[in-house]
Amino acid sequence: MALRRRGSRGWGCCPTSDDVMTEPLSKIPNGLQYYSGAEARLRRMIEETAMSVFEGWSYEEISTPTIDYYSLFERGMGPSEAYRAFRLTDADGRLLAIRPDVTSGIARAAATLFAKRPRPLRLWYSAPVFRQQGQSHAEWRRESTQIGCELIGSNGTTADMEVLTIACEVLRHLDLDRSYVITLNDIEVFNGVAESFAFDSGSRDELRQLVAGRNVADLESFLNGHAPVETCRAFSQLIRLSGKRETLERARQVITNDRSCAALERLESIWRIIESLSLSHLFEIDLGDVSRLDYYTGLTCRIYVEGAGTQVGSGGRYDNLTANFGKAEPAVGFVLDLESLTGLLTSRSNGPDLINQESRRAESIIEPNATELFRKAIEKRAQGERVVINSGGGTV
Repeated sequence: MALRRRGSRGWGCCPTSDDVMTEPLSKIPNGLQYYSGAEARLRRMIEETAMSVFEGWSYEEISTPTIDYYSLFERGMGPSEAYRAFRLTDADGRLLAIRPDVTSGIARAAATLFAKRPRPLRLWYSAPVFRQQGQSHAEWRRESTQIGCELIGSNGTTADMEVLTIACEVLRHLDLDRSYVITLNDIEVFNGVAESFAFDSGSRDELRQLVAGRNVADLESFLNGHAPVETCRAFSQLIRLSGKRETLERARQVITNDRSCAALERLESIWRIIESLSLSHLFEIDLGDVSRLDYYTGLTCRIYVEGAGTQVGSGGRYDNLTANFGKAEPAVGFVLDLESLTGLLTSRSNGPDLINQESRRAESIIEPNATELFRKAIEKRAQGERVVINSGGGTV
């Protein structure tokens, strides 16, 4: 830090606006945004819609701290994801982070604050998260709001299907029915294959990145030497497997290890319920979708809506996360990205009426006497009318 002259007081090292590059105060940093008017109302409507659905399924609202220990997110999200957090040092020297993820904090609350509560726990939240870097240019926002729910203490297909059904209901109430798709996978399909190749943790992570990147040639080159050529080639085709029930049948022709096969069975159990509810047009299976977050242990999902440049939501099962704070217990949940949904609905000509509707006309309150002016305004507000203090006269 450059020293600055402090007149007769001598030298100091406290920075002032003259010591650092002057930023144009008429602008805001990249990755941040203002919302006002109809767009702000739309954001609120999306939150209230989701809240109404969550409460209809008996979920309870929870709010987590905005600032927490960095190690919380490092354990929950994994080091590579947590590293994107804004970090700062506490007065005692411990490393803190501005919340980059909500689920990690909820898992700790479940294992500590709610340890003696009856299971399952049903919790929902709407909270901003802060990240220095995005996964891609399209997804990059330093501040974004996550709306989600967590079902903790319940295992199996029924619990997985509960959160998927809730996600469908939220999207339906946002008039997005038949324009979205929820892709499904089970992380254990990938874990079983990685285990069969006997990869160490570093090679396993590299394999996951290659699968997520869906580059068949690079994946086959990486696998070469770890298994017969035909086996490597067959596995590399998995990243192209997506669709309906036939995807599971094709996968069974390639995958033979017990761990992956058990995961395929779980996916088929969910798919049978989806078909029985006539919801298969809203879902797809995508075995090449390998989640970036370390805490997922089973089902994973991503939510895509026609017209959106990227996914608008994601989720899955994370049965081991609470073990960082106490005992492990089953958990599953999903999250929606408020900014993505707002942008999508704003751009739609047939979006919710709220974005296009005119506000109720406000009656001007004109009165030279201040006491009378506000007495009239208070009376009209008590009757539910919209008012504006206007000295110019007329109705606006």
